Amino acid sequence: MGGHVDRCVKCGHEKPSYNSCRNRHCPKCQGALAARWVAKREAELLPVPYFHIVFTVSDFLEAVIIRNQRIMYEIFFRAASDTLLSVSEDERHLNARPGFIAMLHTWGQTLYSHTHIHCVVPAGGISTDGKRWVKGDAKFLLPVKVLSNVFRGKFLDDFKKARAEGKIEFSGSIAALSDESAWKRFIDKLYSVDWVVYAKKPFGSPRIVLKYLSRYTHKTAISNHRLERCENGRVTFRYRDYRDGKSKLMTLDAMEFIRRFLQHVLPDGFVRMRYYGFMANRNRSANIELCRKLIGASRYHEPNCVGVATAESEKRVICPKCGGQMINVREIIGVYRIRCRGRAP
Repeated sequence: MGGHVDRCVKCGHEKPSYNSCRNRHCPKCQGALAARWVAKREAELLPVPYFHIVFTVSDFLEAVIIRNQRIMYEIFFRAASDTLLSVSEDERHLNARPGFIAMLHTWGQTLYSHTHIHCVVPAGGISTDGKRWVKGDAKFLLPVKVLSNVFRGKFLDDFKKARAEGKIEFSGSIAALSDESAWKRFIDKLYSVDWVVYAKKPFGSPRIVLKYLSRYTHKTAISNHRLERCENGRVTFRYRDYRDGKSKLMTLDAMEFIRRFLQHVLPDGFVRMRYYGFMANRNRSANIELCRKLIGASRYHEPNCVGVATAESEKRVICPKCGGQMINVREIIGVYRIRCRGRAP
């Protein structure tokens, strides 16, 4: 795609910068998009605590998900969103309609499949009659045991329905599940294990919500700064071992590294960030204004929010060697443009 070379006016250090390929799975092309997305979300923040809830499926399902990504991801989103909506609207719990953002992640630190959905949920919701804001507990939103059981039931009901309609493909390592007796044993196993729904402590402030979102919204399976070296057909990268919290190195054959990365490339057109409840796309602006009115708060505003780059800061490039200003000195012609020049008009 080409690019340009910047040179420091003080020390002469040169650094190439390449044009964006605009692919959402590219680890270099998401920074500006993430900043603009977070800037839009800033205007929708409410002056209430925000909870972080994570939905995770059973490990037994990962092989099925890899071979049926589109339908299984859709089932996952439906089950997680329906669970939060139904439990929140239950009069035994919040008894109000919530609003939340859900973000799909499919990877673990070593690039193995680890499918989970992050939800950012305000502590409260709109009452069923739409006339008041129901304030949630600042330290506790919904019981995770209830969320786990409801989520498992909704997911497996939808999963069984999709299989009955012939929408699930059983091939490779899961080919045996096309047999009825094997399928029944598989479903019984999924019902017998606990499914994890994890609710983290609420964020300290709306500013921290934005900081969190800026890290997760446009994240790819692995970022460039984790790559240590690529030599002799092998790739070495850093990962965090959550068993002891330490950073370690892993070396894989290049083809295995590519295989692991590509299994996290989403189906064409699949939306990995979705909005539900009073934050659903159709009436989001009107609902947010209603929430502010019911809470008795004006529009939230916090200058210099974390993760939101200004136009001026995006223009200024700082030298990594001496801190001086870098200026554009020459263009890099990309292979794509070279090929286009060779085509007949």
